[in-house]
Amino acid sequence: MAVIRLTKEFSFEMSHALEGYDGPCRQVHGHSYRFFVTVCGTPKHDPADPKNGMVMDFGELKRIVNRTVTDRFDHAFVVRRTAENAELVEGIRAHFGKVECVDYQPTCENMIALFADLIRAELPAGVTLFSLKLHETATSYAEWYLSDNPQAREIR
Repeated sequence: MAVIRLTKEFSFEMSHALEGYDGPCRQVHGHSYRFFVTVCGTPKHDPADPKNGMVMDFGELKRIVNRTVTDRFDHAFVVRRTAENAELVEGIRAHFGKVECVDYQPTCENMIALFADLIRAELPAGVTLFSLKLHETATSYAEWYLSDNPQAREIR
């Protein structure tokens, strides 16, 4: 049976600041992210199964990505956790609530690597994360491919 790729598009709003960066992204700013998730697998072949012919139900993929990525990061302010900004982060959290402190610079590249790990951990058996594309702007994006990340092959 053929291996098929499925892609679902998501969108979310997120702000961040790149602490210590030498350009304008050092300032707090936001993006309207477009996020493409591609999985692959062999369609089910069981006429008695209502999901016969599916690699994965698009609704299930949507639930996984919403639970692991969009619910967490949509309308959040994301900043690297440092001793220097701890007081500032607590002040922002007290006034606005949705602040995500991470252990890395929240660049598009680092975010997509985290998203790959989060999503891969939730996929059902027989379904593989093939690729991700995260648009930070209309003309700028990062991509993650399983083929480029051999260390990521075995997650279960």
